[in-house]
Amino acid sequence: MCGLCLALRRDHGQFARIVTNYDGLLISVLTEAQAGTGSGGRRTAGPCALRGMRTASVAQGEGARLAAAVSLVLASAKVRDHVADRDGLLARRPVAAAARRVAASWGRAGAHSGLAVGFDTAVLVDAVDRQTGIEALAGPGTPLPAVTEPTETATAAAFAHTAVLAGRPGNAEPLAEAGRLFGRLAHLLDAVEDRHADALAGAWNPLAATGTSLAEARRLADDALHGIRLALREAEFADGRLVHLLLAHELRRSVDRAFGTLPACAAHQPGPYGQPGPGPYGQPGPGPYGQPGPGPYAPGPHGPYNPHGPHGPHGPEKPKAPRGLLAGCGAFLALCCTCRMCCAEEYEGPWSRKKREGCCQNCDCDCPCTGCDGCDGCGGCCDGCDCCCPCDGC
Repeated sequence: MCGLCLALRRDHGQFARIVTNYDGLLISVLTEAQAGTGSGGRRTAGPCALRGMRTASVAQGEGARLAAAVSLVLASAKVRDHVADRDGLLARRPVAAAARRVAASWGRAGAHSGLAVGFDTAVLVDAVDRQTGIEALAGPGTPLPAVTEPTETATAAAFAHTAVLAGRPGNAEPLAEAGRLFGRLAHLLDAVEDRHADALAGAWNPLAATGTSLAEARRLADDALHGIRLALREAEFADGRLVHLLLAHELRRSVDRAFGTLPACAAHQPGPYGQPGPGPYGQPGPGPYGQPGPGPYAPGPHGPYNPHGPHGPHGPEKPKAPRGLLAGCGAFLALCCTCRMCCAEEYEGPWSRKKREGCCQNCDCDCPCTGCDGCDGCGGCCDGCDCCCPCDGC
């Protein structure tokens, strides 16, 4: 993450660092995983307030530059989309004009950086342009993969180019497949997480527009997860541990979180059929009809007790409206300056206002997968199982 942020600052100026994102991070991770850390792809960065004024070994080179190019082009497209929709402050002409200039500058900078590493960002721009037309034609009965196709095409191209940069052309095909499925999954998870907010705002949502049920969306998500794992097994990595952790384990957790099926810690799960189960403080909670089981103080998605959660007295929490461009920038700076984005257990996304986990959470987890080279390196212990990590509940 720091390598991507510093690459943006070095090549495009201080303000460009605001487009640092997790999706772009994967491009840098994939490149380094194939090339190895001993190929001059890392350097020691100076102290930074977001790291508690500590130095750190960060990624550099063509992988970080490709990630920066992709992040800039996609951020440019997102700003243009917000301007076209006249979201928030962008409904005002002076603000919209400034946002257009910023978007155009980012688009040109991303194209220049992409060409410098041999990647034509036109495929990303074309995917964004086609998305609007596809959404306009989509209706009940339209297959959801037809709506996610532009995103799939863009991510497949970016993932495949990491094989070229790392000098492993044989990885291009499996990584393109992994990227295609990752794009589908990213688009799908956004649709699932935004469905309530979109319904309240009257905004377009792929699930509502195509009449796709949550069950079908979950099936597509699980198929994409399985396909990504198979594709990664066909690729060759110098050190694939971080790729495996992000695209196998963390991606599974993202799907479970979006669909509300994230498993709780085993110590806090209630017993079967109303048997006593430990509450948040080790006490059994009263269940319905006076039977022992989880009560209103059972752990929820936002901690041991959430008064707005499904068991709370105020009912489910209503989704918050996303922030506009400038308000989101202000929230982003506040999160960075207070280190909440790194150190907080949970924080509110600056633009989407969705709940996010701090990027330093769970980093001390004693996971056997972080000590092996992917599932195949475990001697087959992950075969037939979605995870072998005790932190994921198994």
